[in-house]
Amino acid sequence: MAETRVGVVGAGIVGLAIARTLTLERPGLNVTVLDKEDRVAAHQTGHNSGVAHAGLYYAPGSLKAKLCRRGIGLLKEFCADRNLPYEECGKLVVARDAAELGALGEIERRATANGVPGLRRLTGGGLTEIEPHAAGVAALHSPTTAIVDFPAVARAFAQDVADGGGEVRLGFEVVRIGRAGDRVTVASPHEELAFDRLVVCAGLHSDRVARLAGDSPAPAIIPFRGEYYRLVPSRTDLVRGLIYPVPDPRYPFLGVHFTRRVDGGVDIGPNAVLALAREGYRRRDVRPSDLWDTIRWPGFRRLARQHWRTGARELYGSAVKRAFVAEARSFVPDLTTADVVPAPAGVRAQAVDPDGSLVDDFRIGHLGPITTIRNAPSPAATSSLAIAEHVVKALL
Repeated sequence: MAETRVGVVGAGIVGLAIARTLTLERPGLNVTVLDKEDRVAAHQTGHNSGVAHAGLYYAPGSLKAKLCRRGIGLLKEFCADRNLPYEECGKLVVARDAAELGALGEIERRATANGVPGLRRLTGGGLTEIEPHAAGVAALHSPTTAIVDFPAVARAFAQDVADGGGEVRLGFEVVRIGRAGDRVTVASPHEELAFDRLVVCAGLHSDRVARLAGDSPAPAIIPFRGEYYRLVPSRTDLVRGLIYPVPDPRYPFLGVHFTRRVDGGVDIGPNAVLALAREGYRRRDVRPSDLWDTIRWPGFRRLARQHWRTGARELYGSAVKRAFVAEARSFVPDLTTADVVPAPAGVRAQAVDPDGSLVDDFRIGHLGPITTIRNAPSPAATSSLAIAEHVVKALL
């Protein structure tokens, strides 16, 4: 009997987690991961803040809520097994004034329903015991929120795929996907491969690759660049762990926050500004075809009409350092513009529906032998091993 061949498009942390789970749990499979880059974790996985989320924000019962809570436990176990950095430095979600207390209470309600352990509601004096330089009228403390090295985790996943008999094919850009019954062909400009099952989790290009597979145009990916500053080494003592704002419930973005990293540095950000290229990590990165895809998507035009004021405010913070720092200073008043230097940016693959809605939950679909992951932003890295369980269970 011929072995079953499974292809995975995308060598980010989610694609590699799926491939790893397939090779470990279904050893009779022939598993191949395909990616156009020359390394794994080249995009979202390699440009995020490194936070392992405990599950505070997500609607109870949603895929995000369930897979985040399952995923953080699996991730912690994996990092311990592989001796990879995993530090439960904890997170404070800070209400700056009384107007934010209602939204903070909703986060507490969701986090409790999701089973987030160790939660504590703190008043102004209590929060300074956790973060002496922070300011606010109240906060929610999540002691099990952690920081990790996600690129290192992804590389370990890739090694497990290879050790399990699978293959990670780098430099393979998918330009065509065909179907003939239950057989799927995947072609690069130079080669064609055949699979019995295919999983598409192509991150910033997930909508394009899904359309190659015959999926619908919606949702489309709109790229948002998240820009960061970094505390100079002499000022990293301003932050012990993670300090987050109460997020605006209209958006899936969490707002500018302070993030301690496993190397001891502290990043401030990200904001959320429209990127002019799918891989537009710098302001000067412009790709006309990407920009045209964004502009012509009806959902983007509706989103822009509804939220242009927020977009303008984000652009101002991007262009004016003192405005960016002023936002961060509302949580850590001792911060000054001299305390920060620019840090590398990331790009978030945000799915947007035709009506202009920002897709919040993970969105996973099935087209016969093809599985498409159309929206997997944060906390996808935290949830990667749980997403893999979920996908593999439905796949075979």
